[in-house]
Amino acid sequence: MGTKTFRSMTPSLRWTAISDFSEISPKNKRPEKSLVEALRGRGGRNSQGRMTSRRRGGGHKKNYRIIDFKRDKRGIQATVVSIEYDPNRTARIALLEYPDKEKRYILAPVGLAVGAKISSGPGSEIQPGNALPLRDIPLGAQIHNVELHKNRGGQIVRSAGGAATLMAKEGEYAHLRLPSGEVRLVLADCYATIGQVGNIDHENLSLGKAGRHRWMGRRPASRAVAKNPVDHPMGGGEGKSSGGRHPTSRNGQLAKGFKTRRKKKPSSKYILTGRPR
Repeated sequence: MGTKTFRSMTPSLRWTAISDFSEISPKNKRPEKSLVEALRGRGGRNSQGRMTSRRRGGGHKKNYRIIDFKRDKRGIQATVVSIEYDPNRTARIALLEYPDKEKRYILAPVGLAVGAKISSGPGSEIQPGNALPLRDIPLGAQIHNVELHKNRGGQIVRSAGGAATLMAKEGEYAHLRLPSGEVRLVLADCYATIGQVGNIDHENLSLGKAGRHRWMGRRPASRAVAKNPVDHPMGGGEGKSSGGRHPTSRNGQLAKGFKTRRKKKPSSKYILTGRPR
């Protein structure tokens, strides 16, 4: 696990830093067929054909890998068959094989190697890759793939290098410090996976050129102050202008220091300490 840089023989290679994929299993070049489904690019458009997310489109074709976020095959030990690349997420994924020959993908934590034995359910060992209820995890442990609702599957702390810390347990709730710094209450019956999400060096990658953005389906973005007034509130002006007003989004939403979270959002009662600004 590390990054790979290049000699600056071209302007783009001068700043390019990509993953060396050293943790990827060399024998498995193709994903497990039974755990792959088609992924259609929508170019940022919803089911009605309206563009709801700009600057998306094109990019390389890719298939979706079905990930087991629920970890609901409990009390059965599985073997890690391979560590694989997933084009749909920043983390690596691990292919598990159970004694009944069923195979599943999970997020690969730091320290998980091919041949390791992992399991889920109460009573599982405290080791990377095992999934347990929060009430069975010791304080101070690093966890990821955390459920917010029982039996719904992990919803938070799933990106590369992410880890939450179990701070305390009070009654039916556990206190978690999330990667953002927020301290949140989560039901102690919710499941989480031990360890930190792998591919820690993802934050050190540098795409190096605009073309690599296009391969990922990201289209160009122009600055707001370079547009016309009809296209953006910060557009227009004589010569080069900084907007002449507080920075806003295209719809006029203030961009600096304005809190966008609803004051009466139901989940606010579970947030003990907000993330630092």
